[in-house]
Amino acid sequence: MTNSNMGDSSEDNSTTNNDNNNTPIRRNRIGTKNKDLYKWEATSYESNESSYATQEYIQDKIRINETDIDSVLTMPQGHDLNVWQYEQIRQFTLELNHFIVLFKDICNSNTCPQMKATDDWLFLCASHKQTQECSAIDYIVHTLDSTSSLLNSDKHFPKRIEILASSTKHFQSICRRLYRIFAHAFYHHREAYNEYESKTLLHKRFVKFCLKNGLLPKSAIIIKEN
Repeated sequence: MTNSNMGDSSEDNSTTNNDNNNTPIRRNRIGTKNKDLYKWEATSYESNESSYATQEYIQDKIRINETDIDSVLTMPQGHDLNVWQYEQIRQFTLELNHFIVLFKDICNSNTCPQMKATDDWLFLCASHKQTQECSAIDYIVHTLDSTSSLLNSDKHFPKRIEILASSTKHFQSICRRLYRIFAHAFYHHREAYNEYESKTLLHKRFVKFCLKNGLLPKSAIIIKEN
């Protein structure tokens, strides 16, 4: 639904690379059956020399068990915190793009003309020259598109292996807006929310990541689950 450019990193398409050094290749062959997708061997962070090592490490953890939140969120020893937060936020943005596919038949300008979470919270869209109201689905798409553009910006994030300290100021505002997608889904599309959350624990992982890293205050957490 959105034009995200934040997918899996990969180099080629086999079990090992062409140099026969037993490095797993991270791509699905054409014609691979659904049950066999993403079945390449996980690579330890220490042995991964790719520029995408952090992204690949996080995605490996998710493929192994996406509901093991602590494993997915545990940063390798000695890792740069700014890079870790950046790559986690990229991954959440990617997964939210998958999540909102569930909205295609239930969330539109007629069913949800405003971006709300209960009648107490109305969110204005900042993806315009002037902040304005948008339908919920437009707000969500605008938010994911603008987040993807920002995270791919050569100006703010020119390198994946080194994040400028000045660029980390964007993390809080990104997380605040991404959280609103969960909030709208929970309060206005509970069935779709429950279906996805029961399989992925994406919201629970996102909140734990944000609280752990000080990217959302507890007062902003408006989803109350048992």
